[in-house]
Amino acid sequence: MSDPVAQFMDYLRFERNLSPATFKAYGEDLEDFRVFQSGQKAPGFLEADTFFIRSYLASLARRGLSKRSIQRHLSTLRSFYRFLVKRGLRKGNPAAVIPMPKAEKRLPKAMTAREVTALVEAPPETGWRQLRDRAVFELLYASGLRVAELTGLNADDLNVSSQILRVRGKGGKERIVPFGAKAREALKTYLAVRPGETSPALFLNRNGGRLTPRSVHRMVVHYVRTALLETGIHPHTFRHTFATHLLEAGADLRIIQELLGHASLSSTQIYTHVDIKKLLDVYRKAHPKA
Repeated sequence: MSDPVAQFMDYLRFERNLSPATFKAYGEDLEDFRVFQSGQKAPGFLEADTFFIRSYLASLARRGLSKRSIQRHLSTLRSFYRFLVKRGLRKGNPAAVIPMPKAEKRLPKAMTAREVTALVEAPPETGWRQLRDRAVFELLYASGLRVAELTGLNADDLNVSSQILRVRGKGGKERIVPFGAKAREALKTYLAVRPGETSPALFLNRNGGRLTPRSVHRMVVHYVRTALLETGIHPHTFRHTFATHLLEAGADLRIIQELLGHASLSSTQIYTHVDIKKLLDVYRKAHPKA
């Protein structure tokens, strides 16, 4: 019999069409579980029971992993054993009866409008890469894209005159996302000096290849340190800021869900907590008997 993990990974790669990052996370989680089994001299994947999986999750807690990380490991094992059951490789899912650890809800950090302006204007207008950086920042704030969605954009996904993007999100799902006048002007300026006319990628690195999410992360960290003199802001902060500012301005939550590409409204509802927190802060400062 072929390796059940290899079968599962083939299923994820060819049938589930997962993003590269999600696919990699599944593989790393299962490899970690395999290493634990080897260390315990335990039976293989097909023989593991609920008690053993509980022991594994407890070991993750002892190693200092957060509840959110433990949730991910358990979710991976649930999916893996569900696959094995469906393929007739074993009976019963030993991970299905284990309750998911409750993780503390962390409210996403959002920048103020002043911080956004300072960060967007931090790259000097002295060369094509600096103009690219400005265009990247303007577009992240104007559209709420995930950084992988931004770096995956091709030049023909962009309609500058109509101010819309064709975006490929999680699971290969496409959506149309608008962007504003500031982003349009930054993109026009960048495109006028963008090298590498033969490359399909919209945002290029210094060698003419596609800009990577890691490069965008380094870019944000660099300009945050020079313009804002603080830490804790990363590319995803632009996405949180986009959603938070829309909600504060009265945008409908379902519209924000559509723009962000969330499959479920529950993923978008965390921004209502941000808005309520701000409302309570204002109330406590303003009300005489708060």
